[in-house]
Amino acid sequence: MATQTTPYPAVQGGSFLIEDRRPEEIFTPEDFSDEHRQIARTADQFFANEVAPNAERLEQKDYALTRELLRKAAEVGLTSIDIPERFGGMELDMASSAIVAEHMAHNGSFAASFGAHAGIGTTPILFFGSEEQKARYLPRLASAELISSYALTEAHAGSDALAARARAELTPDGRHYVLNGEKMWITNGGFADLYIVFAKVDGEKFTAFIVEKAFGGVAPGAEERKMGLDGSSTTPLILNDCKVPVENVLHEVGRGHIVAFNVLNMGRLKLGAVCVGGCKGLLQHAARYAKERKAFGKPIAEFGLIQQKLAQMAVRAFAAEGILYRTTGMIDALYERDREAADAGRKALEEYAVECAINKVYGSEALFFVADEAVQIYGGYGYHHDYPPERAFRDCRINRIFEGTNEINRLLTTGMLMKRAMSGQLALIPAAQRLMNEAFSGAAADADAVGHIKKMVLLAAGVAFQKHKQALADQQEVVAAISNIVMEAFVTETAQLRTRKMGGRSPQAEDMTAVLLYEAVGRAEAEAKTVLAACAEGDALRAQLAVLRRFTRMEPIDVVAARRRIAQRVLDAGRYLV
Repeated sequence: MATQTTPYPAVQGGSFLIEDRRPEEIFTPEDFSDEHRQIARTADQFFANEVAPNAERLEQKDYALTRELLRKAAEVGLTSIDIPERFGGMELDMASSAIVAEHMAHNGSFAASFGAHAGIGTTPILFFGSEEQKARYLPRLASAELISSYALTEAHAGSDALAARARAELTPDGRHYVLNGEKMWITNGGFADLYIVFAKVDGEKFTAFIVEKAFGGVAPGAEERKMGLDGSSTTPLILNDCKVPVENVLHEVGRGHIVAFNVLNMGRLKLGAVCVGGCKGLLQHAARYAKERKAFGKPIAEFGLIQQKLAQMAVRAFAAEGILYRTTGMIDALYERDREAADAGRKALEEYAVECAINKVYGSEALFFVADEAVQIYGGYGYHHDYPPERAFRDCRINRIFEGTNEINRLLTTGMLMKRAMSGQLALIPAAQRLMNEAFSGAAADADAVGHIKKMVLLAAGVAFQKHKQALADQQEVVAAISNIVMEAFVTETAQLRTRKMGGRSPQAEDMTAVLLYEAVGRAEAEAKTVLAACAEGDALRAQLAVLRRFTRMEPIDVVAARRRIAQRVLDAGRYLV
């Protein structure tokens, strides 16, 4: 991998809850190299010159145009960022990959088509393909000669992917698997040349296959009629006695879940990047419109409630951007440490599965918030097809369902942390025990706001685990509430470290971090109360709430003034800025 030159420590996934990092230990957008910035400019130029002028044609389902644009993106290297040089790729770092995803985000339909091909349609072969499979397919994917897609979901197997019914049977001569079944919601389904298909060998062994359209016996169904992403192809995929050579089994028979779940880590991270780009684009549109639109004799940008919306949009974008690039920095650091290992890239993503899930959940919910506020700033025009917020609002709703629903990702976040804690991989249990001992001895409140949010995680998770033990996974509302506090901890610590790293050079970052922290403590407290009240009662609950109150003491700040300053800087610049 290239571009990242500053050494960052290879830290353990989830360790942000129990370890303190220094500002210089995290990667932020301020650390972008000249090459990173050139990649961003290339992506912006491609989007401005090729995608934006064709937005209406894309919305009319001109998939020949989509294929042409993907080939043009390949010509400037945008589809091959992750692919090794020996297979025709750029072999750049994860930050570069996220930058490209972010800058493709301003048209939801094209971003979906691009991500399905260059992301989850290519990653399975990149991470799990044999050398022969990589040599055969990666160069053609890098050049967009072949357009790829990812076929996991079925009508009865969405979040529960392992409930798939598609079958694969080995032919008597042992040379092919014959696939039968139907996949659903396949992005690029209508025009892809290559499908990563999951089916059960003999109805039992969940397995991944590389399926070429040219094999025959595989065909897309009718285009789905969707709420948004009108310009992306979404179809069922019909498998009818599709003969797949045995050498096209991806990874191992019966190990398809390893492929699926690890690829989803990449998909979640890149979806977070798309959401960051979407937030920035909508904030720019909203700021411009607020300055142009007049009411009661002056621009609506001068009204406090409009400024509040712009400020909150900027804060969400700042928070999502911070965790995105912090996560890419961790992945790149771990990859660099272990790069000689054949599976170093996959292992790096697997290590940070929790952080990838947080990026997906926080990013998708931040973008939905930003899109909703953009509609509101535009007023009636925000509801009109001819203005940017209307399409963006419809397009972004799917992000909370893509790559595992946000509900599933919330369950996974705490579930993965608890699994690591129980195995001894992550020292959460000793940390929670120390907290409880200190709390009830009256010595546990010495921390800043971020530290207090981390302590809320340990308190809530400790009480919940003490109550339910291994059955905690069945208490979904409790698990989701714990995950929400975990997310607040990662987001706020990242914003705080990023701001400190700037050393006072950005009043905008300082204001955005102050607002974020102030609001996060309140949200975390509410979630912690939910957990405690669900897991205790009487004197035990009162004692726990008394401990919690010590973690929520915070001097109020003038958030009104801070938001006005944030909004004014956005309006002056006409765009998102830090």
